[in-house]
Amino acid sequence: MNAVQPIGGVYPGRYTAVTDDAFVVFLIGMRVNKTLHVRKWWPVASAMPPMIRTLEENPQKGYLGAESFFRFWPMTSIMVTYWRSFDDLEYFAKNQDDPHLEPWRQFNKRIGRDGTVGIWHETYMIEPGNYECVYGNMPEFGLAKATNHVPVSQDIMTARQRVRRLRRSEKVASVDSPQMT
Repeated sequence: MNAVQPIGGVYPGRYTAVTDDAFVVFLIGMRVNKTLHVRKWWPVASAMPPMIRTLEENPQKGYLGAESFFRFWPMTSIMVTYWRSFDDLEYFAKNQDDPHLEPWRQFNKRIGRDGTVGIWHETYMIEPGNYECVYGNMPEFGLAKATNHVPVSQDIMTARQRVRRLRRSEKVASVDSPQMT
């Protein structure tokens, strides 16, 4: 729990995310390649809200949170999601009882390779201590919102200090810049 209360939803100062667990960052999005083909791209765009609602209502599925972004031209969306594990993510994607598999099948049936709508995703599996982040004068956001939002203290003011603290070992020497002699 943060000692500082947000002002208008914004936490003044600098914050970071802290978690000792591995996690997955899953980026997913779509791009409308043919704007006038609304009947093709609208079902793709409207499939995501029920998925997110299901995930938010069922934390046992391993979804930790997300941030969404949209660009008007060319019409493109991106969602940065955080998951407890790749297994949780994959299970959600393939489970017939969850709201992903059927829209995926419909996309392949109705659009396939016709080029009207592009879809994509990227998956990153993050081991403990292999991330770093900072949020200045922001609401709880991103990884900090999905895990633990904590103030930046004197001992973790810089990115390097945050990485060192997270790694909790002398293995940091391998990421330090080589010293010139």
